[in-house]
Amino acid sequence: MLFLPRTITQLPLRCVRCRGIPATILSKTAYQLSRKRAFQTSTRLRSEYEEEKPILDEISKSLTTQDIESSKKLRNIGISAHIDSGKTTFTERVLYYTGRIKAIHEVRGKDNVGAKMDSMDLEREKGITIQSAATYCSWDKDGKPYHYNLIDTPGHIDFTIEVERALRVLDGAVLVVCAVSGVQSQTVTVDRQMRRYNIPRITFINKMDRMGSNPFKAIEQLNSKLKIPAAALQVPIGAESGLQGVVDIINRVALYNKGDSGEIIEKGEVPKDLVDLVEEKRQLLIDTLADVDDEMTELFLEEKQPTVEQIKSAIRRATIARKFTPVLMGSALANMGIQPVLDAIVDYLPNPSEVLNTALDVAKDEAKVNLVPSAQKPFVGLAFKLEEGKYGQLTYIRVYQGRLKKGNYITNVKTGKKVKVSRLVRMHSNDMEDVDEVGSGEICATFGIDCSSGDTFTDGTVEYSMSSMYVPDAVVSLSISPKGKDVPNFSKALNRFQKEDPTFRVRFDPESKETIISGMGELHLEIYVERMKREYNVECITGKPQVSYRESITIPAEFDYTHKKQSGGAGQYGRVIGTLSPAEEGGKNNVFETAIVGGRIPEKYLAACSKGFEDACEKGPLIGHKVLNVKMLINDGAIHAVDSNELSFKTATMGAFREAFLKAEPVILEPIMTVTVTSPNEFQGNVIGLLNKLQAVIQDTDNGHDEFTLRAECTLSTMFGFATSLRASTQGKGEFSLEFNRYAPTSPHVQKQMIQEFKEKNLKKK
Repeated sequence: MLFLPRTITQLPLRCVRCRGIPATILSKTAYQLSRKRAFQTSTRLRSEYEEEKPILDEISKSLTTQDIESSKKLRNIGISAHIDSGKTTFTERVLYYTGRIKAIHEVRGKDNVGAKMDSMDLEREKGITIQSAATYCSWDKDGKPYHYNLIDTPGHIDFTIEVERALRVLDGAVLVVCAVSGVQSQTVTVDRQMRRYNIPRITFINKMDRMGSNPFKAIEQLNSKLKIPAAALQVPIGAESGLQGVVDIINRVALYNKGDSGEIIEKGEVPKDLVDLVEEKRQLLIDTLADVDDEMTELFLEEKQPTVEQIKSAIRRATIARKFTPVLMGSALANMGIQPVLDAIVDYLPNPSEVLNTALDVAKDEAKVNLVPSAQKPFVGLAFKLEEGKYGQLTYIRVYQGRLKKGNYITNVKTGKKVKVSRLVRMHSNDMEDVDEVGSGEICATFGIDCSSGDTFTDGTVEYSMSSMYVPDAVVSLSISPKGKDVPNFSKALNRFQKEDPTFRVRFDPESKETIISGMGELHLEIYVERMKREYNVECITGKPQVSYRESITIPAEFDYTHKKQSGGAGQYGRVIGTLSPAEEGGKNNVFETAIVGGRIPEKYLAACSKGFEDACEKGPLIGHKVLNVKMLINDGAIHAVDSNELSFKTATMGAFREAFLKAEPVILEPIMTVTVTSPNEFQGNVIGLLNKLQAVIQDTDNGHDEFTLRAECTLSTMFGFATSLRASTQGKGEFSLEFNRYAPTSPHVQKQMIQEFKEKNLKKK
């Protein structure tokens, strides 16, 4: 224990993490220990990055001067956020200020043009981003041009795969947060995705001109909810509708956007009423950096005031190490604060040579290989997104190593097929520009390549395979069928959508004879149904898929069944005697046995009986679903010298099965699912109420610090629409998983109703 006189705490330089104790009093070891306790998450991230850093240093030594120079000028950036936080509006301003577009258009614009990155009609109508869109632009900073590859991603959870595939190939990201709502449910999901792919990010707090905006509350939420140290680099001038600009607290300069579209940046002195706040936030920035950067810690321990360059270098190191996120602020719609974000991308986010990318060498038992962003190395690229373009399949490729030239042959590592790159383009939303070659670290697109999303391409000299992206399980299913007879276009659309989107799945249910489509949510499937209508002129009828019920029996029943048919000439005759009983308890398989004495039924006819039993089990007598857990024993019978044959005994067995089944107190079984729900603690009452309404049986509840996990058993038939109900009950923050548990009998009144419906359906067919 270290006791200090009170006067010592009055020294000017104090470490906020150490509650007023001067940094000089603390030993370096003790100070670092306090930092570890303060930010457990940043320590974990640091250890991950520190393992990568020596490898990156070695790779950089092998790069030529030309490789280093081209990498320095390149940034691959994604724009991600919760739905309706202003990502597309932000991207539109970026394109305008970088000179890629000549006029700004809004997401729900009255001019019928819409934002450049929302190129689909559906996106413009609904005002949401459905597909991630790629573009490129150039930004001049300090007289040097920098090249940005930019991907605008959707915010809606139903299109989460678009965010996954974008982040898989990017080096950095801009996380857009609403100044009013702060960190929302999808912000947490996007943060989880960024961590999955080790993506450094800078944060832009948008909508600062809206009533109720509070950037510092949003920064607190970044620290507490996302568990990543964050600090402001700016302070707003004015608030809400009175927002005039921002103060750059590192350089202590005020920035104002002037001109018709905010294209002119005017610098000025810090307003007098903000001087104290600027100094307070500047000191907080330095304190936060001292928690995550060793060089800043040294300055702190030596009680030196860091220079502007030292602060910027510390921010860059900590951001690239994924231990810190710098926070900027403004309003995209009001054309404020966008240019400083473009500068921050250059200053703080990594270039391709500062990110470690690995592949597996298929030729050497999938040994790990570190990719080198050099033009001299063999070409390695990842096809991360497929799209149906005007000229066939458009394949987006991220080049990790080497260079890709028009006219070159490249090899698909998975299939071994060699294909020629006949056309190479850079994308600008739905427009494209032809190029002859692209270098390492670039993102491009090509036509005429048959591949799947996630395939790796090389120049054929190496067999490297990149790891695939995470694909979440589908949660919602619908039955779908074309309204007319346009089946070829219907099949073509389903095949294309499956290839483009790994979360969109199609299967044919042989029991219900329906085509079932599955996806991430009802909106996800609704969009695809609408796209079929618009792009393929196929109108579809949708409905919920039929639950796969089963039929079984509860008591044994004996049978003595004779099949006799005479139609002139040789007829049909077969007699089978035996017992139909439930198989062993809890069993899922049906059992067929024979115990014939004295050759009453020859072997060849018994084989036909077995086939008849299998066919009878495929379609039960109650509602036409599969039969489960039934044992059939044939121990006697009779044959006719002329009329008996295999068909006779097969038919006799099926007749005997039906007769005995209906006498053995049959039941309809329905699938019981294990439902696991995870949600923040505040919604526990809502979730329990929702499950009680579905007549679920709650098995177990585990309460954590921030969230709880609840396990219950519920019938599958009540689970349709649960995804939507859960999102509504938990503000979109709840997640659930479904797993088949067992089959159990339906309630008697439901069984009676289902049998009646089946009979009526069969009568209509007749």
